[in-house]
Amino acid sequence: MSEFEYIMATDFDRAWLNFELDLPLKPGPNGEPNRFYVNRPGNPIAELIDALMAPFYRPPKFFFSGHRGCGKSTELLHLMANPGIQKKYWPVNFSIREEADVIDLDFRDILLAIGSRMFRDYRKAGGRLPEQLLKELNGWRGKVEEEVKTIRSGRGSYEIGAGIDAFFSNTGLKMKLEPAIRAELRQVFEKDITGLISVINNIATAIYSKEHRIPLILIDDLDKPNLEEARAIFHDRRNIMMQPNCAIIYTVSSALFYTKEFETIRDQAIFLPNIKLHPHCQPEVKDREGYQTMRRFVHVRTDPTLVDPLAIEEAISNSGGVFREMARIMRTAIGRARRRKAAKVENVDIEWATTEIRNEYRRILDKSDIEILKKVHQQNHLEYDDRLRPLLQLLAVLEYRNGENWCDIHPVLRRLIE
Repeated sequence: MSEFEYIMATDFDRAWLNFELDLPLKPGPNGEPNRFYVNRPGNPIAELIDALMAPFYRPPKFFFSGHRGCGKSTELLHLMANPGIQKKYWPVNFSIREEADVIDLDFRDILLAIGSRMFRDYRKAGGRLPEQLLKELNGWRGKVEEEVKTIRSGRGSYEIGAGIDAFFSNTGLKMKLEPAIRAELRQVFEKDITGLISVINNIATAIYSKEHRIPLILIDDLDKPNLEEARAIFHDRRNIMMQPNCAIIYTVSSALFYTKEFETIRDQAIFLPNIKLHPHCQPEVKDREGYQTMRRFVHVRTDPTLVDPLAIEEAISNSGGVFREMARIMRTAIGRARRRKAAKVENVDIEWATTEIRNEYRRILDKSDIEILKKVHQQNHLEYDDRLRPLLQLLAVLEYRNGENWCDIHPVLRRLIE
């Protein structure tokens, strides 16, 4: 498969590609921003960069969150390419999906992924670790494998591969795909969690000694596990997750921000809000800066002749200021315009796209949900209760920041509640 080209669309085929919902906006080869990257008003990623660049006693840990589709992955990629970050840190960016099963995720899986990816990425980049460290790591690997054999008690062979390179390459994959191996390795790590932490710290120290840069681990998709798993990892095991001797940015579920357990991580928490499209309790008033941001989102991807300006405004109004929702509306509308054999996307296509989204919500929202949505739309008040949390996760309710945080319903739902 060829490398994706970030070029402006001049036809519907290219426009369809450019509005791919999960398109990773990788920085340029010299760290310059991706052509499709759009900075947001009051971007909190600047706060995160500033915090990372500040002096510290121990490498910092941050908990990064935001609603689904708000651009967390894009901002992490943008942060990683920052020249100041590159100078101070040796960054490692990966999705936990690549290393573990997000449907059944445990704090031990994450710690193993941190050590494994740091080791593998450094070796892949041509880094040379001290022979003494490699010897110690192989000794630890041998102990882990012997412990697993003891637990298995003759229930079949256990082979991951000779050497620490093979161990780190294969163990995560086996934990991801084989539940029995996953349970056994977790049991081993539970008995000696300090040993696993020491492995991470020794690798991090070796990289720092060689590169004179602190390893910075950016873990994406850690917001995918359910709320109970997020609590178990970031609340119940918070002290353990803070122990690795490297800087870490954990993405965490936004649902955790609406629980009392949030108190545990709030001092290191950064929340990425949606783009504000209207002032608090004034849905009829357009926020100029918010609309301008969402227009740029379209204009960097598509030639102006492909989309009627009024259609863009309608799409923005119905996106709720969520980048992924905007891409979804545009992609659906482009598909409809193609089927109509039209020359450009028009209001009728946007209306079709928003109706499709509204119909999806109609299938899953019950009467009590509708009553809550009516109240939210009237008051724009953000209440942290169990009834509101799933609606925030569904993007039926969207959070914004304007000094104080507040919320409103997804714009496509206005007709539904009326």
